[in-house]
Amino acid sequence: MKISEEQVRYVADLANLKLTDQEVARMCLELGAILQYMDKLNELDTRLVEPMAQVLYEAEETATLREDVEGPTLGPEAALANAPLAGAGYFKVPKVIER
Repeated sequence: MKISEEQVRYVADLANLKLTDQEVARMCLELGAILQYMDKLNELDTRLVEPMAQVLYEAEETATLREDVEGPTLGPEAALANAPLAGAGYFKVPKVIER
């Protein structure tokens, strides 16, 4: 599947990204290759494959998550100790959303 420069620019705008013409051309090729691969995957017969909500396994030898164990938490002072800018018990960050 081919993706147009217009589509790449539209998605970049949604993500608030400023892409150069070179980057747009590269993204057209790379995203087109990804979509082409997805089309190839859609050719596989998956009728006998049971749907999964997630690909995590609970079996011991293939477990993908560790046991959830409660531990000590950081207090506000420790959490903010290395923050470049903090105030009123919170991290202060520059405004990033302009629209």
